[in-house]
Amino acid sequence: MYIERKAGSLVGYAFIGRVTFSKTGRTIYYKDKVFQSLKGAGFKSNYIEINSNEDYWISGPKRDGSDRLYNERVPVSIDADVWEEYWTVIRGLLEAPPIRPAANL
Repeated sequence: MYIERKAGSLVGYAFIGRVTFSKTGRTIYYKDKVFQSLKGAGFKSNYIEINSNEDYWISGPKRDGSDRLYNERVPVSIDADVWEEYWTVIRGLLEAPPIRPAANL
């Protein structure tokens, strides 16, 4: 999933990583973070991280790479465990480019 921190600004740190969902699908788990759906009540965000109370935009990654909410040209970190899958399955490349280290969320 594409995860972008929106707390305090419209453009924040962004990551692509593997998540898990609760049975209802309203809660998303990513590493040590737990995101609760805002059910359409957020402003430029659709989830809130329940421990920090910060806003996030979370969506599926797009094939054309335009994952950011406003298509800003700001780098997006991709977790190492999904690097190859992202570039070959999602983006449709024959092979993944050399891996870049991800920043911390």
